[in-house]
Amino acid sequence: MSKASAYLKRFIPSLVPVSHMERLRASLGALVGILLTGLVSTLALGADANLPLLIAPMGASAVLLFAAPSSPLAQPWSILGGNIVASVIGVTSALLIPEPVIAAAVAVGLAIAIMLLLGCLHPPSGAVALTAVLGGTSIHEAGYWFVLSPVAINSALILVVALLFNNATGRRYPHLTPAGNTHRTDDPLPTQRLGIVPDDLQAVLAQYGEVVDISPDELDALIHQAQIRAFNRRSGEITCGEVMSRDVATAMPETSLRKAWQTLLEHDIKALPVVTEKDGLVGIITQTDFIKHAMLAPQGGLTQRLGSVMGFGPKAPRLVSEIMTRRVQSALPETMIAKLVPPMADMGLHHMPVVDADNRLVGIVTQSDLIAALFQRRLENDDERDVA
Repeated sequence: MSKASAYLKRFIPSLVPVSHMERLRASLGALVGILLTGLVSTLALGADANLPLLIAPMGASAVLLFAAPSSPLAQPWSILGGNIVASVIGVTSALLIPEPVIAAAVAVGLAIAIMLLLGCLHPPSGAVALTAVLGGTSIHEAGYWFVLSPVAINSALILVVALLFNNATGRRYPHLTPAGNTHRTDDPLPTQRLGIVPDDLQAVLAQYGEVVDISPDELDALIHQAQIRAFNRRSGEITCGEVMSRDVATAMPETSLRKAWQTLLEHDIKALPVVTEKDGLVGIITQTDFIKHAMLAPQGGLTQRLGSVMGFGPKAPRLVSEIMTRRVQSALPETMIAKLVPPMADMGLHHMPVVDADNRLVGIVTQSDLIAALFQRRLENDDERDVA
């Protein structure tokens, strides 16, 4: 390869690998988004409307909303706030500055400044500001009506389609800021107390001083996933199947709460996976579930309240199905134990049921199992270094 071609190749951006299915999903999403936005706008405004029913910047918005839905530039406030701010500035510039080229330049520059100030930067909004100035006679005659129709209407419609389509096709949207510590304290999450922590990222991004098309939260998540992969490599890739308990005490939805409580006490455990013959794992019932419902019971001591929960009260729940947690996280036998660290450390999970491909319970991993496995691996690694 010649020096010239090698130099030119450096101008090609290094994009993250994207699967063929993701390319198809993004393209189909843009098609559906623009089509529905145009059709609904036509029904709402009428085909004979003087203003355009679908403005060109929506095409650029579709690229972000469907091909890069995790980008901070594609979030709801970005598209709604950015497009409305830009359209207001564009219309105002067109009204106050008679020279179109100067008005266009002022509109785009000022729109970027205000969007950055308000935290709603959306690249297609620059085209919205430009359209408000150079869009033609009908847009100029509409004045500030252009902000509502078609800008706000188009933006809201394509945003609704993106919300439905992305979530229906397995892409979380919008990307909300994490809720923080589940214990509602000021402490960082356990996985954020060592290694690279959010404050490190914020400091580096502040020092970088440029717009980065990824949120600090997403960047932090990617870094932690990379750390987990590195840990898997160092720890010998221990799986759940290697450390899980296989002789697991369970309950069924129709099991009485009294029987479930006795099972917890008998085995000195804190949770029972709930299973059925037809569906496999359908939930989990823990000591916390009993105590939480006991707090809702009539007045009395904790023993009396627990007794009320277990069927001694007049309106007390009597079956496991009435108080069990139904949305239960589970793992596969081949899942690396390093992947259990975030949910157990940060989300407060103490038990992780292990199921097979048919959702049949095959074991359970507890925090104790996880700590013991990690400690044993650390001892083995230390022994190997001592021998070396």
